[in-house]
Amino acid sequence: IAQSESYLGHKWCNYWFHVHHLNTEGGKMSKSKGEFLTVSLLEQKGYDPMAYRLFCLQSHYRRNLVFSWENLDNAAQTYEKLIAKIATLTPGADVEETAFQALKERFVGALNGDLNTSLAVTAVYDVLKAKCNDATKLAAIADFDQVLCLDLLKAADALNKKKAEEEAAAAEAEIRRRQAEEDEKSDATVIRGQ
Repeated sequence: IAQSESYLGHKWCNYWFHVHHLNTEGGKMSKSKGEFLTVSLLEQKGYDPMAYRLFCLQSHYRRNLVFSWENLDNAAQTYEKLIAKIATLTPGADVEETAFQALKERFVGALNGDLNTSLAVTAVYDVLKAKCNDATKLAAIADFDQVLCLDLLKAADALNKKKAEEEAAAAEAEIRRRQAEEDEKSDATVIRGQ
């Protein structure tokens, strides 16, 4: 923390802990071996950094984490599916406070159990399956994401915007196609009529 704060010139964080080793199938990943990941490298290879974060959160910090591109691909697919499920939720109703508190208890319980982020991620899926309204689910996800930092609602909003833009473009293309058909029919009628 001291090194980072002296470099940054301001308070950085209150707590810091290291997870166990990040390994490749060949052993420990390290700079000295020339094998280490950076966010820049992941982005260059087309990965969303949040997919990597999810990959890390799915393992307990006391265990070695084995990195492979296949494992990261699986985490990326999992992240995309999670975002797609969240994107289907519609806000609007009032939050059901009792349901929200029960969901939050499960999430906090996972974190209080030796910072079990794997169970905390499972708690997000429990929210999606919960028998409560979408507003409650969205509130719980927003609350949990303050800890997980997976940008879940932001990514879901971006997905919904992208879908809306694609639907608008498809509708516009259909209008142009129909107009072109009508113009052809009109031109054919004029030609036959002459």
